[in-house]
Amino acid sequence: LMRRNTMKCSSAVSRCCASGFRNCDFVIESEMDVGGNGGGLIINKQRAMLPNKSRGEFVRNQRKDSEGFSESPDLEFEYADTDKWSAELSELYSYTEGPEFLLNRKCFEEEFRTHVSDKKWTELDVAQHRAHAMRLLDGLEVITREKRLKVSRAILYMVQGTFAECSSEAEVQHWMRYNIFLLMDVGTFTALVELLNMEVDNSAACSSAVRKPAISLADSTDLRVLLNIMYLMVVTIQQEDPADSPEWRATRETFKTELGFPLYNNEPISVMLFGMVTKFCSGHAPHFPMKKVLMLLWKSILFTLGGFEQLQNIKVRKREELRLPPLPEDSIRVIRSMRAASPPASASDLIEQQQKRARREHKSLIKQDNLDAFNEKDPYKSDEPREDEDDNDDNDNSMDAEPFPMERDEVMPPLILHPPSERVNFPKGLPWAPKVREKDIEHFLESSRSKFIGYTLGNDTDTVVGLPRPIHESIRTLKQHKYISIAEIQIAKEDEFQKTPLSGGEEDVEMCSTELLYQGILPSLPQYMIALLKILLAAAPTSKAKTDSINILADVLPEEMPTTVLQSMKLGVDVNRHKEIIVKAISAILLLLLKHFKLNHVYQFEYMAQHLVFANCIPLILKFFNQNIISYITAKNSISVLDFPYCVVHELPELTAESLEAGDNNQFCWRNLFSCINLLRILNKLTKWKHSRTMMLVVFKSAPILKRALKVKQAMMQLYVLKLLKVQTKYLGRQWRKSNMKTMSAIYQKVRHRLNDDWAYGNDLDARPWDFQAEECALRANIERFNSRRYDNNQRNPDFLPVDNCLQSVLGQRVDLPEDFQMNYDLWLEREVFSKPISWEELLQ
Repeated sequence: LMRRNTMKCSSAVSRCCASGFRNCDFVIESEMDVGGNGGGLIINKQRAMLPNKSRGEFVRNQRKDSEGFSESPDLEFEYADTDKWSAELSELYSYTEGPEFLLNRKCFEEEFRTHVSDKKWTELDVAQHRAHAMRLLDGLEVITREKRLKVSRAILYMVQGTFAECSSEAEVQHWMRYNIFLLMDVGTFTALVELLNMEVDNSAACSSAVRKPAISLADSTDLRVLLNIMYLMVVTIQQEDPADSPEWRATRETFKTELGFPLYNNEPISVMLFGMVTKFCSGHAPHFPMKKVLMLLWKSILFTLGGFEQLQNIKVRKREELRLPPLPEDSIRVIRSMRAASPPASASDLIEQQQKRARREHKSLIKQDNLDAFNEKDPYKSDEPREDEDDNDDNDNSMDAEPFPMERDEVMPPLILHPPSERVNFPKGLPWAPKVREKDIEHFLESSRSKFIGYTLGNDTDTVVGLPRPIHESIRTLKQHKYISIAEIQIAKEDEFQKTPLSGGEEDVEMCSTELLYQGILPSLPQYMIALLKILLAAAPTSKAKTDSINILADVLPEEMPTTVLQSMKLGVDVNRHKEIIVKAISAILLLLLKHFKLNHVYQFEYMAQHLVFANCIPLILKFFNQNIISYITAKNSISVLDFPYCVVHELPELTAESLEAGDNNQFCWRNLFSCINLLRILNKLTKWKHSRTMMLVVFKSAPILKRALKVKQAMMQLYVLKLLKVQTKYLGRQWRKSNMKTMSAIYQKVRHRLNDDWAYGNDLDARPWDFQAEECALRANIERFNSRRYDNNQRNPDFLPVDNCLQSVLGQRVDLPEDFQMNYDLWLEREVFSKPISWEELLQ
């Protein structure tokens, strides 16, 4: 497990710096060996230039760190569609945009004083509010660009809650909601979409930006103002409040419908925003404020299609419509009730455990009566109902007390006998109900028949004649846990349509928001996926700056670069925060689209997933996780006093280098943990039941990268990491499984079991080498047939088109004849009709 004279440590450099030894000369190399112990950073002790005293203190720090690592608390993170409303508002603005808040206020007050008396906005009645909103809306239609921008800034100030007249953040948020619903009522959003279309098509601005050597915040002013207004309107109207009036609720539902339907420019607004993303990535519009575009795209998709709660409700409703059994459990509730496991052992942990083992090797083997006492109760069964899982949390996680495995032939330590008064706590039941596919039952029966009888019956899963009684019981158990997914029904229906195009009948397609969005992005979906992944690559913290990479900092860099250390630190925080928000938006967009398309039709999901795979999404996500993931999740790239709306209500304190370096007091960064979980879920979606893509995980040596991600003590993130490790375990070899028994135990305890799935031993047929290219090609052919049948009217087989056999309708059709034919009509009649004899007898026969 260990190399001689080496010590594995993923964050040794930071620990040394924390100890005060900044001038240490380390030789660092990367180890990405799947069969090893997890990869990471290797620090060669022979070449680390540390004095004796420093080296001793460094080793003591290492030991302290390894002792306290497994005792670190779980991250109190609750996964949701979005962060708190205030956090989502503040992330729209970069800190460089701070001075524009006062500029917006100035533009509003000039317009307001021109038409209204000296009263404040908050003192006017509803009629006066509405009249001024209508005046501002008329001002958006003027020809002069400067005048139009001034009116847009005035509207933006309204949308920002007329903060100059408010004394608290809650008051700002109250007036934001009021003003936004008012502007929505007078039709502002439609005018903004038209203006945005005009700015996107502004070729002069695009050509000017292309010629500029350095693009800054000033190049995207018009676009940023419009996108700010639209984003704040979408996010605020989406936010439900029990105190909302019936009119506001009706406005919300109407806006949700309009946003998802092709009412704006004959396409959903999400399709227009996707077009902006591809135009930016192609280099034709480098001045587009991409962070704002992506955030508006994410919120539009979330609002029109629905979040994870709505997805669960749609899934339940569709299963009822298809008359399928209900879901075995609510996955959202199960995941929220799970506890994080202690992380797998690092090298320093293994050294310490080895020393402890040497001290206890003289102890005798465990007695048989202790084993009998332990086996009296099944450790994976629970007499208590699952509703009580939240009680007794300290004993819920049996893995925290589990020692790290050190040797192959490990001996169990003697059990401690508790006095009768104390209650012995055993592990509770497994969190997930097991599932079985129809394919698994067929495979089990085929192998049983071949073994015991010597013949097979194809897809027959009912005939058990001649099989032993234990096989009967096994089949009964498998059928009890059989799970039929919506995707299986959709695939079967599509196969039926392809086999019987004439007698299959017309398909009843529900024109929901998901279907309309898919139809809108279908022609250019591959380009959209490539563009999103390009931006994700540029925003990833592991990416190195390259000359050919796209510039995603156009809407964060000021016109004049910083001249002081404090300004440079502030801009550095702003740039890192900017990249984190972009990663958050793209990960959420991809995950939402994959989940909604899968529910709407599985081939829509497969089409998007296949293009993500073709665009190298799998290695990109692995590259993202090939970093110090704990440092990324605990990063403090935010300045809370500059966040909106705090910065416009309170007097700003003087910023210092120390306050910027300290950051906030949060245990973790919500957006970064949210992004990591989303990317892991996307990776799971892409690789599930796809052996060719699972082999990509193996080829790119993902096991060490994923094992490092297990150090984050958050149950949901660990669950998706363990799922990814489970699917490739059979390919990693026996040695890897023996070296990572703690990870194997975590998989057994936390990931859903598939009966008959031989994931832990590698004996399954799926572990044999297959022609994986053929698998992807067959899937692609099915997807193309589906898209051609449902969406491409030009590609339909002419033999299958309906024929009009009615004489009256055929003769009644108007046929446009060419000019030369009309001029020579008499000649044509003479040659083709009168001069040719007609045998009427033969014609009648």
